[in-house]
Amino acid sequence: MELSDVVATSRSVAATSSRTAKVEALAACLRRAADDGPDVVEIVTAHLSGVLPQRRIGVSWRGLQDLPEPAESSSLTVEEVDASATAIAAIGGSGSGTARSAAVRELFARATADEQTWLRGLITGETRQGAGDGVMLQAVAKAADVPDAAVRRAVMLAGFAGPVARAALTGGAEALEALTLEVGRPLRPMLAGSAPDVAAALATLGGEVVVETKLDGIRLQAHVDNRTSPGRVHLFTRTLEEVTDRMPEITEALAALDVETLVLDGEVIALGDGGRPQPFQVTGARTASSADVDRLRDEVPLTPFFFDVLHLDGADLLDEPARVRWERLARTVPPAWLVPRTSTDDPAQAQEFFADLVAAGHEGVVVKDPALPYAAGRRGPGWVKVKPRHTLDLVVLAVEWGSGRRKGWLSNIHLGARDAETGGLVMLGKTFKGMTDEMLAWQTERFRELAVDPADESGWVVTLRPEQVVEIAFDGVQRSTRYPGGMALRFARVLRYRDDKPVSEIDTVQTVRSLAGW
Repeated sequence: MELSDVVATSRSVAATSSRTAKVEALAACLRRAADDGPDVVEIVTAHLSGVLPQRRIGVSWRGLQDLPEPAESSSLTVEEVDASATAIAAIGGSGSGTARSAAVRELFARATADEQTWLRGLITGETRQGAGDGVMLQAVAKAADVPDAAVRRAVMLAGFAGPVARAALTGGAEALEALTLEVGRPLRPMLAGSAPDVAAALATLGGEVVVETKLDGIRLQAHVDNRTSPGRVHLFTRTLEEVTDRMPEITEALAALDVETLVLDGEVIALGDGGRPQPFQVTGARTASSADVDRLRDEVPLTPFFFDVLHLDGADLLDEPARVRWERLARTVPPAWLVPRTSTDDPAQAQEFFADLVAAGHEGVVVKDPALPYAAGRRGPGWVKVKPRHTLDLVVLAVEWGSGRRKGWLSNIHLGARDAETGGLVMLGKTFKGMTDEMLAWQTERFRELAVDPADESGWVVTLRPEQVVEIAFDGVQRSTRYPGGMALRFARVLRYRDDKPVSEIDTVQTVRSLAGW
């Protein structure tokens, strides 16, 4: 399939605000892709979703600044783009930077100006066409003439839209039904709702609940497959990025388990003296890349903690009650790997457990209903998280140049939440509180990369591509006519930047209003 067809479809989708028109354009393109075979429809679905099937290929925005002159006519196919991306991702070792740059230039030299612009957005993950996950899944359903519900269910288990489109357009509803949890392929993780305090969380669920430690680590989905020799272990983050080569000590420990097949859900964290958790930044830095991993595993060892088992020795457990899954988990992994938890229906006892965990340096608790199944890819009604302060995950919309002792640094960040009704981003205020000198230096470099106009640093406010998620603590919400959402966060301060969380999962304007009781 010609790349120009995909680019033209993306542009037409971006040019309309009509959801129906977006779905129609995407569905028509998927049908054309299906004519070229199942591999092509899977690639095209991924590309039109704004992601590479390879996820990351080691090329940043900065690596795409010096490109060759565009081709006068279009000749690239999506299959050739996919093959090039796979080859670029595989480049490593001495001289890899030069080799990768040459491969990128070779690919872009064959692209027209429009194709170069589109490819740049695809590789850096900044495709902006107003076609999120919901629109794409609806387009897959329309293109294959299958129920929307069947597509939504399938993508929760398949993780990505590409394999779902492949199944739907080649085998219809029957093929979608056949898509199940597959060991070695990540599924979308279950997510937790929020409550302002422990008592509210217990009231939300009712009856006896399990109060579980909320670790301040990296969400980890572990797949173990010993059906062949040697066995294979795959590790995935909450964004379904594979990080197996970054955590060799975890991989080796899992490989030693006496299982045939296994899928676990949990966290990995760096612990300090006495088992106290290290700051999130320590864990984040340790798991950021596979560079020098042998040295880092000695200096900053990682410890796994698991709170759920989704598959064990050929049996999928997603639909089993949580208490059954926990029993299987306890019989499968060492006791030291189990997330500490307690069962109770007493708010005072739950609050005491919460207070002890926070004092020990943990992030809070997740209150869980032991009777419910695992709701892959959704904020299931059975999980409610509680932290010792109000926090939100927001996106940085813009940043201001600092003054005084912060002069020369990009400092005051503009905070945005997602509007669940429109899908747009709404500013809730700005802050520079909580920023250390190290953080200011880091974000100055990071936000220069995200600047909409990288060449212009003369203005006071630098508008950014909305890609960087930040965790904000605040003391309350107040009404305000200064910002579009009609409210502002009181005493907002930066806790950390969240490279492990996509913008699609930031908190919503509606959540902020509910916290304020409006």
